[in-house]
Amino acid sequence: MNKTPYHHLPDGTFRNPLGSPKVDQNFRWSFKIFNKEKKKLDMTVPKDHFYSKDKVLANLEKYKDKDYIGWIGHATFLIKLGETTIITDPVFSKNAGPLIFGPKRFTEPALNLREIPPVDIFLLTHNHYDHQDMMTIRKFPFKKAKVMLPLRLGKYFNKNGYSDVNEMDWYDEIVINDKMKVTFLPAVHWSKRSLTDTNKTLWGNFLIEYEEKKFLFACDTGIGNIYKEIGNIYGPIDITFINIGAYNFYPIMPYKDKSAYHTNPEEALSISRDLKSKKIIGMHWGTFVLSLEPIMEPRNRFINAAHKYGFNKDDALIFKVGQITPINEILK
Repeated sequence: MNKTPYHHLPDGTFRNPLGSPKVDQNFRWSFKIFNKEKKKLDMTVPKDHFYSKDKVLANLEKYKDKDYIGWIGHATFLIKLGETTIITDPVFSKNAGPLIFGPKRFTEPALNLREIPPVDIFLLTHNHYDHQDMMTIRKFPFKKAKVMLPLRLGKYFNKNGYSDVNEMDWYDEIVINDKMKVTFLPAVHWSKRSLTDTNKTLWGNFLIEYEEKKFLFACDTGIGNIYKEIGNIYGPIDITFINIGAYNFYPIMPYKDKSAYHTNPEEALSISRDLKSKKIIGMHWGTFVLSLEPIMEPRNRFINAAHKYGFNKDDALIFKVGQITPINEILK
């Protein structure tokens, strides 16, 4: 008989890899305290945080024949590799929650759904509302795209007209063509969309191998021993995308800047070092208020701490919302 993988529990739910942090039992969520503390945040968005729509559309046309990475906002990227365009965790709604509820965007998507180029691959890491956006899924204009997503999330796409839906367990691989392969890898996170479905669907990271390059889309995740293992097996990684925001829940949590499920900027750099990353793109910040750190703090801490983890400052990259950069410029 095949041995059941460690992350599969007998009750049908999933758990994080061995060596992952445990949630502090003193954590008690309070909307009242969160909303009180949230009002103290300076919500001034600097002009250097985003490009104008005209600039985004001009660059999309300018780089249409190149391999590029473009940030739409939060965890939503366009990644063009040869003839294949990938979108990650696309969220185009005004809020991250059911219907009109949940955190509202304080920066608009760089493009709307009618403006994105044709998409060949749709990657979804997990089912939280700031990643699995049902409005986007229903209205997505390219439903012939190959959808790759964790176990038990396929139903959301099958019932909305997608024709190529692929549920994946950790370490499953899908060969796209003779130049590209996608592998679903572990992350340190969790899943939940309702009061009764905690951890009933899987979560994870995607490794994209294209020609001789490796791209790891590592969102969302906390820190964990699994990343040294992944780095040893799959590294070095050319470009790692990793969350650097949503880490401070003090005073709801008894200490600052620490979350079991989201890396702070320094932890993101530590993971990237474990992955033997050449370049790191910080994401999952600057779009929604999901936690209580200042809204622009993640980018500053990420850049300023890079050298402490063996990276040059130009290895730790912060995109502007709407930035589209050719990959050869990132890796030069």
